[in-house]
Amino acid sequence: MSGNLRVVVIGGVACGPKTAARLKRLMPDAEVTMLEKGKMVSYGACGLPYYVEGTFSNINALTHTPAGVSRTPEFFRTWKGFQTLTRTEAIAIDRAAKQVRIRNLESGQEDDLPYDKLVLATGGRPFKPPIPGLDLKNVWFMTHPDDAASLVAEIEHQGLKKAVLVGAGFIGLEVAEALINRGLEVTMVEMADQIMPGILDEDIARLAQIHMDDNDVDLVLGETVTALEGSDRVRTVVTDKGKIEADFVVIGVGTRPNDDLARAAGLQCGRGITINEYCQTSDPDIYAGGDCVPNAYIQRQVGDPLYVPLGSTANKHGRVIANHIAGKPTPFSGITCSSVVRAFDYTLGRTGLTERMARALGIDYEVTTWTGQDIPHYMTGSRLFAIKMIASRRDRKLLGVQVAGMGNGAKRLDVAASVIYFGGTLDQLADIDFGYAPPFGPPIDPLAVCAHVLTNKLDGLAAGIAPLDAKQMMDTEDCLLLDVRIPEESKMEWIPHTDMLQIPLSELRDRVAELPRDRDILTYCKVSMRGYEAQLILNAAGIDRVRFIEGGVAAWPFETAMPGL
Repeated sequence: MSGNLRVVVIGGVACGPKTAARLKRLMPDAEVTMLEKGKMVSYGACGLPYYVEGTFSNINALTHTPAGVSRTPEFFRTWKGFQTLTRTEAIAIDRAAKQVRIRNLESGQEDDLPYDKLVLATGGRPFKPPIPGLDLKNVWFMTHPDDAASLVAEIEHQGLKKAVLVGAGFIGLEVAEALINRGLEVTMVEMADQIMPGILDEDIARLAQIHMDDNDVDLVLGETVTALEGSDRVRTVVTDKGKIEADFVVIGVGTRPNDDLARAAGLQCGRGITINEYCQTSDPDIYAGGDCVPNAYIQRQVGDPLYVPLGSTANKHGRVIANHIAGKPTPFSGITCSSVVRAFDYTLGRTGLTERMARALGIDYEVTTWTGQDIPHYMTGSRLFAIKMIASRRDRKLLGVQVAGMGNGAKRLDVAASVIYFGGTLDQLADIDFGYAPPFGPPIDPLAVCAHVLTNKLDGLAAGIAPLDAKQMMDTEDCLLLDVRIPEESKMEWIPHTDMLQIPLSELRDRVAELPRDRDILTYCKVSMRGYEAQLILNAAGIDRVRFIEGGVAAWPFETAMPGL
């Protein structure tokens, strides 16, 4: 290509700067111009809740490099070699003339900017539900540094105390923690029956819900906000089931792609701008990436592209786009739907398919839940976390993993995402050479143990039952709940049921005669291991109707019983 190639990049947050910077490295003589409507460029929007929390005090730090240099237009000109026009909006694309109509938002002046290649990194916008009252004061959408800065200022200036968060997704959970840590009262309203709907399965979400309740978040699930009320500023959140007092409201009900400019230009769009594996649109001279596009799923089980807006994906898109423009094509393989969030002391995350997705896709799968410790139990700071793992019955490929708990689940999600990315199996996952030393992990990593359990289920060796299924069975059928922990453990916390028996695993072989042979028996312990061993002991004694509750007490997604309660 010509050394004078003209490239215009619309959008200056994630995909845009990455594209421009990478392209200048590959094609130093290219004329690259980046447009951004706002005043700030290349900021870390995912850090906004942590500014609200007070983790860092300078909002402008979100624009800084690791070396502390502010990413300003001057920075991009002198350090990266391309021009950046802030407060400049692209208002139309003339594909025939290959030019973009731009408007200076300060002066109102309009000009035409020619291009040889055009990059749409227009991002996403917060979904604004069609409810009255969104224009009241003290209603925020947490998408831009100005949002976080103004919220903190008003909390301090007005002495705001009662927050209502609408939506229990990533933003909702992160802002809830931030506001609780600031000493505020927080109510979270979610129209679904669980937090993080579409991201986590119900059983994993329930674990987090218990933890959030323990941290004083008032969860209102299964209610739809119908209006915000107040004479000047918001004072009441109205749902289809009641009213909630509020000093302020944060709306976090999802993101929609900014694809209006592309649609007006006649580019093919679905749920966002349609692209190929090189991020080209239906016009080969126009590329798109970041939150304005959907993405193919890595293993292609999912037919339609998925809209999963993440800054990590946006940066990958930028590299793919720059490489293709520079004649070094490197296709984007797709996403694994990997995401993680901190909710107080809990790590919540998922990669790959959820059980709900696998079921909807008609995949023949097997699933298990396991609870493990992130580092050996004898190490100070060892913490439990639950793992839910899904695999194909047909070829034993790993399909999905979810984590919830205080332990380091993020590390395990990254490993699982790699296995899913490369189409790996349970057996390969279990055989991975995990880095081992007591400060970092146990000799057999919990992820590998979970893979072993799921393999045992596929091979007919383990008869586990999911916690939700166990709860339903206990509520509706005649079954015996067998606790195989030692008495000291059993007195601390237990799963409540009308018909319970406690026999330590060490005594079980000698006390088999105490157990019925004509009833369903559910065994459990703290994490699942002894419950599984109890199932094998009873099976060997000729008692067949036995299953162990997967994950044990630690992964029980309902209230447990404790002394004095």
